[in-house]
Amino acid sequence: MRIAYLECFSGISGDMLLGALVDAGVPFEVLVETAEVLQVGARLVRRTVMRGGLTGTKVDVVVEQETGEQGNEGTNKAHGHEHSHHEHGHEHESHTHHDHSHDDTDHHQHTHEHRSLKTILAIIDGAPLNESVKKRASRTFQLLGEAEAAIHSIPIETVHFHEVGALDTIVDIVCTAAGCEWLGVDRWMASPLNVGSGTVKCAHGTLPVPAPATLTLIGDAPVYSAGLPMERVTPTGAAILRMLDVTYGTLPAMRVEKRGYGAGGRDTPGEPNLLRLLVGEETAAINTEPGVEPIAVIETVIDDANPQLVAYVSELLLEAGAWDVYRAAVQMKKGRTGIQLTVLSGPERMPALREILFRETTTIGLRWRIENKMALARESVEIETLWGRVRIKVARLASGEAVNASPEFEDCKAIARQHGVALKRVMQAAMSAWSTAAMDAKKERS
Repeated sequence: MRIAYLECFSGISGDMLLGALVDAGVPFEVLVETAEVLQVGARLVRRTVMRGGLTGTKVDVVVEQETGEQGNEGTNKAHGHEHSHHEHGHEHESHTHHDHSHDDTDHHQHTHEHRSLKTILAIIDGAPLNESVKKRASRTFQLLGEAEAAIHSIPIETVHFHEVGALDTIVDIVCTAAGCEWLGVDRWMASPLNVGSGTVKCAHGTLPVPAPATLTLIGDAPVYSAGLPMERVTPTGAAILRMLDVTYGTLPAMRVEKRGYGAGGRDTPGEPNLLRLLVGEETAAINTEPGVEPIAVIETVIDDANPQLVAYVSELLLEAGAWDVYRAAVQMKKGRTGIQLTVLSGPERMPALREILFRETTTIGLRWRIENKMALARESVEIETLWGRVRIKVARLASGEAVNASPEFEDCKAIARQHGVALKRVMQAAMSAWSTAAMDAKKERS
């Protein structure tokens, strides 16, 4: 499995991820062409910068004035600011102007034109882009819109983004979607997020970091705060992580093929303001036994759901890729009887399965963990009985010794009904035939 791992030790923003993608080998021309076909009057520039003594790639979005004036490389001179991580508060605001409280060079008075979410989605849909890129970009903006609607208690249809902020954010998000598509990874992972600290100024006043939209988008991702006070995870960065269905944890066992460093706007002494991206193939964990693999365990306890609903949700989870779903009655506080729902799956399916649980059940919280799973090697063999052929599931140790065997239930049931024979008799006959065949094979080998 091909994995991309984001090390967010200094947070994440749209432009930092763009820089990391380019630094990791995504052709800059792919992103430039993507920005051009959007036809929103914006272009990309890149440069190599130093952050805390380390080299990284800085990618900026340059928004041109209607007069066609072009800014210096890496600087949006037409609007008097550099679009860069940590040099501003929010990357977007609904119903408000785009604040630049961390950029001392910003003296431009923005106009108050706005773009609705519907308009932005139409721009993306109308561009000649790969459908997968459109889907990724549209979902990211949908997530941003939902977050703004939630924190302001307004319908999502009324959410608007300031035109200047929307332009660079559109390019950030769509180009990131194109870069991630080009990378062609199967699974995105990330370290816990350094969200920063302090306060950020926006149109709603001075607010603590992480900003409300960012906090909403982060959801239940693991977070911490370290380093100088500043906004380290932006709403766009958080929305992109959600769009990519990122799972969080330590660096997995992998063979690193590509690496890239995306730079933020500030050079913070002693703290490399960088996002690191590692890309490679997942490998078996070192010093593990054969057959060991990671397994995600998701659990929730429900005390107010119809049992029929729980049964239906179990079916949905299995259809969505869960390895197994089981239910157990539990005694809860105040003497209530509840149902503990446990879901087993591969770690990569965890985000989708969590979403099903929240959407389809009445639970308002769940927990999960990654454990080790060991499974014996299995095979299916066919044996002949008096009434027809039955498949036998055989489990073997690493040495090849068969330690478990059982007849396929559906095969036995079909034979029992067809011939009017007791099911237990068919199952006994199938096991007897397999035991005889196994003994004969063992004698031949010896």
